[in-house]
Amino acid sequence: MMVCPKCQHPELPGALFCSECGTLLKEPSTTLVQPVGEEQNEILTEKAREAISTPRLSQFPGASYSLHILDTGQIIPLAGRKEFSLGRIAEGQTTFPDIDLTSHRAYEKGVSRLHASLQITDQQITVTDMGSVNGTRLNGLKLVSQQPYPIGHGDILTLGKLKIQLLIRRKESG
Repeated sequence: MMVCPKCQHPELPGALFCSECGTLLKEPSTTLVQPVGEEQNEILTEKAREAISTPRLSQFPGASYSLHILDTGQIIPLAGRKEFSLGRIAEGQTTFPDIDLTSHRAYEKGVSRLHASLQITDQQITVTDMGSVNGTRLNGLKLVSQQPYPIGHGDILTLGKLKIQLLIRRKESG
């Protein structure tokens, strides 16, 4: 475990930003826009998106992917598919998300019914906000709706106010 130097909140190894206060936990290998506070509404621009350096997934054959719900500690494996929708279920809904976040107080935290999607290719994992009401953030920066953004191990997605960390585990050798 890592500990945030500002607020002392424990974080998983590989986390870039504190899930509580947004403090940068270690210097990234490329220059990134600094995380923003709740009072700001900075958008992750095309130029900043291109500056994000995520390793090619082809470098990690057989890796497993999962989502870590930061409030509860629950790990949700991403297996069996290449695309996942994230959201919550509501009464009368006819289209359902692949990953239902209802049990994580999704409604209270402002998660839309179909909030965001993750796509896994041989090269990268991307996240796309699906036109959610309360927006999606990547490491504190607001995403432009309907635009895919690359994400990597330890990145924090915030759907409304629900914080989720992407975990990539390399296949054990031997």
